[in-house]
Amino acid sequence: MQYSGSRILTTHTGSLPRPRSLSELLVRREQHKPFDQAVLEREIEQGVIQAVRGQLDAGLDIINDGEAPRVGFSTYVIERMSGFGGEQRRKPALDMQRFPGYADHMARQIGVAEDLARVWDTAEAQRAVHYEDSLAGVTAELAAFGNGLKQQHAQPMETFMTAASPGVVTTTMLRAADNPDYPTDRDYVLAVAREMKKEYDAIIAAGHLLQLDAPDLAMERVIMFGDQPLGSFLERVELHVEAINLALADIPPEKVRLHVCWGNWQGPHQDDVPVAELLPLLYQAQVGALSIPLGNPRHEHESVSFRSHPLPDHMLLIPGVIDVTTNYLEHPEVVANRLCAAVDAVGDRERIIAGTDCGFGTFASYEFVAPDVAWAKLGALSEGAALASQRLWG
Repeated sequence: MQYSGSRILTTHTGSLPRPRSLSELLVRREQHKPFDQAVLEREIEQGVIQAVRGQLDAGLDIINDGEAPRVGFSTYVIERMSGFGGEQRRKPALDMQRFPGYADHMARQIGVAEDLARVWDTAEAQRAVHYEDSLAGVTAELAAFGNGLKQQHAQPMETFMTAASPGVVTTTMLRAADNPDYPTDRDYVLAVAREMKKEYDAIIAAGHLLQLDAPDLAMERVIMFGDQPLGSFLERVELHVEAINLALADIPPEKVRLHVCWGNWQGPHQDDVPVAELLPLLYQAQVGALSIPLGNPRHEHESVSFRSHPLPDHMLLIPGVIDVTTNYLEHPEVVANRLCAAVDAVGDRERIIAGTDCGFGTFASYEFVAPDVAWAKLGALSEGAALASQRLWG
């Protein structure tokens, strides 16, 4: 994993704005509606090329494919793994319960559900899960990313590819109560870890860093565990970290980034678990970098938690310094201030990589930030990192 002794490097969290035509096709495929496979493949190819070019134009050092081929950062797994079926509905987040006016406002903003990717009404695990032996899905995505890189005149310093963590798979596609193969959630979580390892290994073998997307490690406090004590949630976090380590067996920690967040929506977030409660458990993950959102009004102050809970010596911190749920464009000086606060808390300028809070296109058609603003935000990220580097290195 790259780090710099002369400036703060830049990256982002994963998903980027997709062309509308691509989003529509991805949703049609997910909903099992008729679509032209050849057209979809061309749209994916162009979507990846645009995502790669956009990141390079924005000045990012460590880039990915923008998750262009995926309908959702977690639900894409259904297309690569058998054992899922039917439909279940997840609990609403506490934001929706505590602020019914906000819930109504969001419902009006989102619009017609049939045009959107599935988020809260996904399939469930009805039997034993099995990741496709052919690795067709991840192989195609890796090929599209490779092609996207070849089409550019410049190359990034490093590349990464995201993958859903065992925990987010199992809290998004819940275990059916009558699943004959998994009598407990623990059985289900560890089984998914063993299967998802196939995808993780493929990404590493292709020469990319692996980023595990694990919002469950914070977000599920206000969803699955919204009506339970904090201790019960933290026990589940321990299980999910155990599953991560199981799936990462034989993968060097320095090849892996772990992204944790409180949910990628513009809401009150008043019940979010403090990061200080999570860090001792997150530090148990066998990864080389931790990506945490610190660029939003609810969590910006929490960079100080890295003073009382020092970052392990082998880890880098990727603080989110760009809010991905609002169209406000951060001033580069604000970005620089946030980065310097993170450096001050960690105590080492060389172990900070500038990032975003989360993705800009977590699910196809669910973007909160206009595409042109999203790209401008990535430009502000690079400008802010340059300003912070001037302050820190002179």
